[in-house]
Amino acid sequence: MKELLLQFTTLSRDCFGQNLVGVYLHGSAVMGCYNPQKSDLDLIVVVQDPPTDDIKRKFMDGVVAVHEKTPGKGIEMSVVTRDVCDPFVYPTPFQLHFSGGHLDWYRRDPEDYIQNMRGTDKDLAAHCTVLRARGQCLYGPPIEEVFGEVSAADYIDSLWYDVGGAATEILEDPMYLTLNLARVLAYLEDDSVLSKEEGGHWALHHLPKNYHPLLEAALEEYTEGKNVSYDPDLALAYANDMLIRIRSAIQ
Repeated sequence: MKELLLQFTTLSRDCFGQNLVGVYLHGSAVMGCYNPQKSDLDLIVVVQDPPTDDIKRKFMDGVVAVHEKTPGKGIEMSVVTRDVCDPFVYPTPFQLHFSGGHLDWYRRDPEDYIQNMRGTDKDLAAHCTVLRARGQCLYGPPIEEVFGEVSAADYIDSLWYDVGGAATEILEDPMYLTLNLARVLAYLEDDSVLSKEEGGHWALHHLPKNYHPLLEAALEEYTEGKNVSYDPDLALAYANDMLIRIRSAIQ
């Protein structure tokens, strides 16, 4: 992981030059639960001014090269300008974004990707909250000098954006939503910024025992990379119950 992060940081410095503010790591890699089979490396690149399309193309070619060497889900990264970081702007504008799910688009039509992969992303509020709480600076000024506080309201809205459809989506990705619902409720009830794994263990101590088989299966898949089976009726009941609990905690 260290070598891959060094390659990504060197790429950022080479491409953005003096325009680069910093490179920051968040997600499972800084929360003690990185799984090479299941996780991605989550990064935020901060620049002073919006990069040109030519610079974006050069950078993206390098990102794809590092992504292809990275195990699990590879690289997930966003490029943002410093002015949206402090004071924190929500929904957060981004200049460029990439994850494994976008690889085919970039390979098929890189010019279209460069032109259209920009906008706003509500997920960045959650990412920046984790970054401020537990992140790592790979290059540039310390995190607290670049990223302002994300308000509780914005963070909660970002979390809801991620899990609000769980009642209809949990069967598509039961591991992800089982653990994410747990860490959302943990934040609302205990003001704790947790990883997926930590959220699952929190739920085992705070939720009814009938949900434990679901939580244990999700943790087993997440931490050990095993193929596990889920009870669809239990997963749906859990999702609906958790959404009720989350709505109540928000109110």
